[in-house]
Amino acid sequence: MQQHLVISMISDDKPGVVEKLSTVIADNCGNWEDSHMAHFAGKFAGILRVAVAADKCQALKDALTELAESGYNLIVEDAIAVSARPQQALTLKLVGSDRPGIVREISRALTAHHINMEQLETTCGSTPWSGEPLFRAECTISVAEDMDLDGLRDELDQIANELGVEIDCEEIATPI
Repeated sequence: MQQHLVISMISDDKPGVVEKLSTVIADNCGNWEDSHMAHFAGKFAGILRVAVAADKCQALKDALTELAESGYNLIVEDAIAVSARPQQALTLKLVGSDRPGIVREISRALTAHHINMEQLETTCGSTPWSGEPLFRAECTISVAEDMDLDGLRDELDQIANELGVEIDCEEIATPI
């Protein structure tokens, strides 16, 4: 039987970070399945999902714990299978003048409507014409298959107006 682990990791950014982590996983019969990793301000951070045979799981966890001596900060959690009703995925793209609280307000509004945020990427830059701070966010949300998407778009437009940002909501095409 397979066990899945979710591992969050942060370390100083230097060559070999992924190689060392992947070697520990492979040497302990784990299979690296999904990950999101990036460099931020001199650190390398990521989250990944690993599959491992149930009888090898504790050995892998122990080996990962030993990486702390090499400057890795790891949190290892057992993944929990979630059964859910049919869902559809949407992409929200937000652009607006940067100010504190944008992510809080969007996430609060989504939570109030029982909408799950699956993925979030944000950047802060400047507008080319004025140099003013510009905030961009793109997130994937998961909504009930029978949700009224026109109603959702209307609510997102209202939130966008309140925040002074633009929000586009697009359905993600399901692969054939």
